[in-house]
Amino acid sequence: GAHNLHFHSLVFISKPRNAHPSSTAPSDLVFILDGSWSVDDINFEIVKRWLVNITMSFNIGQKFTQVGVVQYSDDPFLHIPLGKHFSSSDLIKAMESIEYMGGNTNTGKAIKFANDKLFALSERGPNGIAKIAVVLTDGKSQDEVLAAAEAARKKGIILFAIGVGSETEEAELRAIANKPSSTYVFSVEDYKAIAKIREVIRQKLCEETVCPAKIPINSRDEKGFDILLHLNLAKKAQKTQGSFYGSKAYQVTSRVDLSESTRMLFPGGLPPSYVFVATLKYKGSVVMEEWDLWRIQTKDEKPQMAVSLNGLDRTVMFTTTTSSTPSGTQTVVFTKPPAKKLFDEKWHQLRLLVTEEDVTLYVDDLEIETLALEPPDGIFINGKTQVGKYVSKETTVPFEIQKLRIYCDPEQNNRETACEIPGVVSTRILDLSYGFCPSPFTYFHSFYF
Repeated sequence: GAHNLHFHSLVFISKPRNAHPSSTAPSDLVFILDGSWSVDDINFEIVKRWLVNITMSFNIGQKFTQVGVVQYSDDPFLHIPLGKHFSSSDLIKAMESIEYMGGNTNTGKAIKFANDKLFALSERGPNGIAKIAVVLTDGKSQDEVLAAAEAARKKGIILFAIGVGSETEEAELRAIANKPSSTYVFSVEDYKAIAKIREVIRQKLCEETVCPAKIPINSRDEKGFDILLHLNLAKKAQKTQGSFYGSKAYQVTSRVDLSESTRMLFPGGLPPSYVFVATLKYKGSVVMEEWDLWRIQTKDEKPQMAVSLNGLDRTVMFTTTTSSTPSGTQTVVFTKPPAKKLFDEKWHQLRLLVTEEDVTLYVDDLEIETLALEPPDGIFINGKTQVGKYVSKETTVPFEIQKLRIYCDPEQNNRETACEIPGVVSTRILDLSYGFCPSPFTYFHSFYF
C-alpha cells in the first residue's frame, strides 16, 4: 500500500491520532528526565506534558519510532522500555502515569543506564536506525557525565542536552551533547519556558531521523539532500562553466531525464521545515514557458510538491500538500516585481524557506515575499521526484543548473549566501566555496532562547 509520510505540524488535541507525525523513518528515542528534589512535582508535571506533546509528532510503532523514558535522581528508573508501546495512546497513558521521584542528581549514571539497558537491548539492533537520547536536567550532576556520554556516542547514540534554569552548567551540557553545541544544546530559563523550544526540538529530532546525509559547507556539515548528486548529474549532463570563472554547472538538455524514485531520494519524507536552494540559468524560449524546477509526484503522477517558474506571468509558484483541499495540494504564487529578474537569462539563486505556517522566497539573497500556507500534510514516497520538467509533461526543459539542495535545518537560511552570483555582496559570511563575497560581518548563530 501507499506509504504516507507525514512531516508536518503537531496539532495539540487530546486524541493523538489527529497529530501529524513528523516522519515514518524508524528511530529509537529515549528521554532521560531529571527527577531530583530541585525539580519539584509541579514542574515535573510540566515536563510530562511537554514529553507527551513532542511524542505526538512521531509515528509510534514497531517499524517507526519507539520511545523509552528513564527518570533519574540518585538512581535511574526505567518507566517505559523501548518498544513496549506500539500505539501513541498507550504510550501517552504510560507517560501520564509516571510519578515524580525526588533525590540527588546523578546524570552520568542515567546516561550509562540508557545506553546499557535501553539502546543496547533494542530489538532493532545496532545498525541503520537513528538512536537518539534527550537529557533534560535542571542542575549540575553529582557524578561524572563525560565518560558516560562518550561511551554512548561510540555506540552511535545522538545526545541532546536541555538545561533548565540557572543552576545548570553550560560546560556540562556541552559535555553531554553531540557537537556542534549550537545544534544539540538548549538552555531555557525555567520549566514554563520549555514549551518555547518544543517546536525546535521536534524539528531537530525529525532532522536526525529524516536527514542522515551531510553536505559539507565551509567549516560545518549541514544535514540535507544534495539533489544533483543523487540524480547523478555528473553522468547524465554535460559539465559547463557555472556562474563565475572556475565554477562548474551542468547543461541539461531535453534528452536527459532527471527522475528518481522518491523513496531513494527522501526515504523518510521531509522535515517540518526546510530550505530549498537552486542556482540556475535558462534562456531563449524557456523564459516564456511554465516549468517545474523540482517536483514530487504521487504514484499516479499527480503533483504533491513543486517549485515552478511561470515565464508568461514571470512568477514563482510553490505547491505542497494539505488536507484542507479536495485535491490534497495547495499552491501559492509569488508575484512581487523583484522576483521577475529570475527571467532575465542570467544566473540567479532561488531560495525558499518553508515552514509549517508559510513560505518565503529569496532571489540572490534578497527577501522577496512571504506567503501563508495551510498546515501541510504527508507526502507519499512511492512516486517519482523530478527536476526540470514542463508543467504536467514528462519532457525535460533545457537549462543550466549549478546547485539544487534541500537543507533540513531552517537556520541554514541565515547562513546560505548567494556569493556565487556575480555582483552580489553578502553582508553575512565569507562563502569559502565561492570566495567572492567580501564580508564585513561574520554571522554567529546559537539556539539559546
